Amino acid sequence: MSLADPVNLLGYDLRGLTAFLAGIGEKPFRARQLMRWLHHFGEADFEQMTDLAKSLRVALARTAVVEAPKLLADSVAADGTRKWLLDVGAGNGIETVFIPEVSRGTLCISSQVGCALECAFCATGRQGFNRNLSVAEIIGQLWWANRALGRDARADKATGERIVSNVVMMGMGEPLTNFDNVVTALHIMLDDHAYGLSRRRVTVSTSGVVPNIDRLRQECPVALAVSLHAPNDALRDRLVPINRKWPLKELLAACVRYLDSAPREDEKPTPHGVKWQRQGAPRDFITFEYVMLAGVNDRPEHARQLLDIARQVPCKYNLIPFNPFPDSGFERSSPEAIRRFQEILMNAGLIATVRKTRGDDIDGACGQLAGQVKDRTRRAQRRAEASA
Repeated sequence: MSLADPVNLLGYDLRGLTAFLAGIGEKPFRARQLMRWLHHFGEADFEQMTDLAKSLRVALARTAVVEAPKLLADSVAADGTRKWLLDVGAGNGIETVFIPEVSRGTLCISSQVGCALECAFCATGRQGFNRNLSVAEIIGQLWWANRALGRDARADKATGERIVSNVVMMGMGEPLTNFDNVVTALHIMLDDHAYGLSRRRVTVSTSGVVPNIDRLRQECPVALAVSLHAPNDALRDRLVPINRKWPLKELLAACVRYLDSAPREDEKPTPHGVKWQRQGAPRDFITFEYVMLAGVNDRPEHARQLLDIARQVPCKYNLIPFNPFPDSGFERSSPEAIRRFQEILMNAGLIATVRKTRGDDIDGACGQLAGQVKDRTRRAQRRAEASA
């Protein structure tokens, strides 16, 4: 390996790190040690990894780096939500959001520069699409956040900031169209030698890439959320264009398959470092996300149509008040319309929560992430030409 081309170790899960170290003559246990230094301690300086042999530290300094995306901007909302704009090169920036709560700290991670799916109500989709993020760029967001917030629990109590306890793949991009890189990043999140997150505390959100929902269940089943946003194909074709390729019938069937063989409550834990290898979703329901758009999908008849979906798929509904962005063409449903909609679902015995809007004053709320995207699809240009 040349000095000019060092590898970024943030891009390796335990298997990849073991193979890399084997290539420089090291034994497998060194991979576990290095994994802890990289992710558990957030260390980037090989010289500080004091339980590694000196010869290995010298070899790592010669052949490898630890590089997360660099910070472009750091914004803090009035409610404590924090948003980072991170540089991923060539004029592109991605956004990562930390949402502090009393009992947990949730990090919303991006998987792509922009998004190719163009959901009508989403600011990211309006920016167009540039490329998939690498594993190092995905996991680098978690690595960066833990360093920025403070890994040490005592520092956490002193500052009032919370370390990351939950991860949601709900930032910029569609995670399941960057499948291989996202799954490798999930492996790192779940590995007890790295971040040690429970599969129940890691959520992948998808607009409905049906074949890769099946692949996710086989390769790395974590909690699954589906961006539903409409109760029928006609409306969903308009709001979530991928529905034209995989309509509701196919999507709901994939959701049922995903829940098949969900683990029992009394099931014994798996050995350290291999939690993702056990089949079956970690939860016995799908979370259906439903953005509330005034006069579009928020009428009582829409709520009643959702009851039929719930009869097909064990689920809970997360109602999301629309978060506006310039020229969106949509408005947020009124509090009364949202209350009435939720009441119909709950009166039928369903779980229906209303997501609290967080970070909207820094454009960090759901649907507002835009980043900096050098669009390869010319989507924004075509839209401007069409409106001229």
